[in-house]
Amino acid sequence: MEYNTARGKLLLPEYGRNVQNMIQHAMEIEDREERNRAARAIIEVMGQLNPHLRDVDDYRHKLWTHLFVMSDFKLDVDSPFEIPEMESLQEKPQKVEYPKSKIRFGHFGQYTQKILEKSKSLEDEGEREYMTNAMANFMKKQYLLHNNSAVENNVIADQLMELSQGDLKIENPDDLVSTNLLLKELGLKQSARNQKNQKNNKNNRRSNSRKKKSNHRSK
Repeated sequence: MEYNTARGKLLLPEYGRNVQNMIQHAMEIEDREERNRAARAIIEVMGQLNPHLRDVDDYRHKLWTHLFVMSDFKLDVDSPFEIPEMESLQEKPQKVEYPKSKIRFGHFGQYTQKILEKSKSLEDEGEREYMTNAMANFMKKQYLLHNNSAVENNVIADQLMELSQGDLKIENPDDLVSTNLLLKELGLKQSARNQKNQKNNKNNRRSNSRKKKSNHRSK
């Protein structure tokens, strides 16, 4: 019995021992035309063994590359694609530097912070008002994606003003898109407890507003 440890190394094990042997046999064929026919037949077999590669762009190019890799780049045939060099396939990818920028509120993301930081360049009042409302509702949606619960509009207003370095301000936070509507748009559900808390907070704000008006009138 012959064990795998005694056999040659499989350079791409996903194709199996038989394909490796077929490539080895093709390398021993002296006639170039016959060798080319053998290479094309091997490509067809490789494609049948790995049908998932058909979902990859230029999958036949990838098959030919694998053919040369398994022959240790020694198979001399006419490829329909540029024959890769061993050195290019062995190159290590360049190291990607980890971003070092600090994000004040992680759930809003870096781009939200950058957009708001550049809000000072807006001089037109209409554009500033549109930016304020659009970004506030977007931030509220991002908050709900991060934490599927009720969110106070005043919190969004405060954080927007902080990220814009005091340049953008929401005059009436209650005008933001409702939490229920955003959750429905996101395909999320608000818990009964959060709905009750949100309702209580709204009622409390109304009650406090009435008390202030009453005190002002008594004076």
